[in-house]
Amino acid sequence: MVYFMKNEQEKIVFCHELKAFAASLAEGIALDDVWTVRGFIDVFKNVYTISSDTKIVSKILELHLFPKFLSFAKNIGYEIELATYQNWYPDLTFIKKDRPDIKFAVDLKTTYRDEANPGFCNGFTLGSHGEYFINRISAKNIQYPYNAYSGHFCLGIIYTRSAIDKLEETRIYTVDEIESIPAVIRSFTFFAEEKWRIASDKGGSGNTANIGSIQKIDDILSGNGVFAKAGEELFDDYWANFGKIQIPTSKGKYKKLSSFPEYLQYRGLPADLNNPKSSKKKKKKRKANDIG
Repeated sequence: MVYFMKNEQEKIVFCHELKAFAASLAEGIALDDVWTVRGFIDVFKNVYTISSDTKIVSKILELHLFPKFLSFAKNIGYEIELATYQNWYPDLTFIKKDRPDIKFAVDLKTTYRDEANPGFCNGFTLGSHGEYFINRISAKNIQYPYNAYSGHFCLGIIYTRSAIDKLEETRIYTVDEIESIPAVIRSFTFFAEEKWRIASDKGGSGNTANIGSIQKIDDILSGNGVFAKAGEELFDDYWANFGKIQIPTSKGKYKKLSSFPEYLQYRGLPADLNNPKSSKKKKKKRKANDIG
């Protein structure tokens, strides 16, 4: 399976601009590194606090940042097209105004730091490895066919969840009390990277066909994923065949290919193309006589 890179110089420029933009975002949504959004307000000027639920936080962050995306696109000569449907890829399509054939996919991702594993986050998904990823001229669940994009990027936000009493989420405040409402998240780190550079070789969300990210924060920020040594073409081929290729086991049976080292062996490629990643420490199971 061969994939062709196009508009490489445009992609390099766009990547540089997107990284610079990501680095500037924290100052627009945080004060003293604490989220400035505190709740929802109704016409009676009651303020309802925000739940710490990750889906709610993610959506509000997107709404909070969207005007900045519009200004960014305008400043670099692009227009933004939103995904037609909520479950379509990508979240944002950047289209160059004077060259509409040049498009970049940008997915917005949020995740929180894993307090039990310092230096790691909870991870996120990087789009499907299903129909539109395999058949690059398919229009199923994607704004434009995969091959129509000159690059696929992730703009992400890593944050720390604040320790707030659950009952606090049920309290109603007045507008005059807004500064006393606790923020549900803080300590933001923004990043922008091509998605293949921060991908793992594992699925990202249970039974759905999604590509999973790496989870070590330093590796995410430096684009040092599983495929960093191998390159985008092998990333594409691995995920297009994930769970499809059958490989023999030591017991003489067959199983579905499910790791990059297995893929490299199957393709007859050097093992050192794999860039293994640090994993989180597994929680020890408590014994029956443990106290506490």
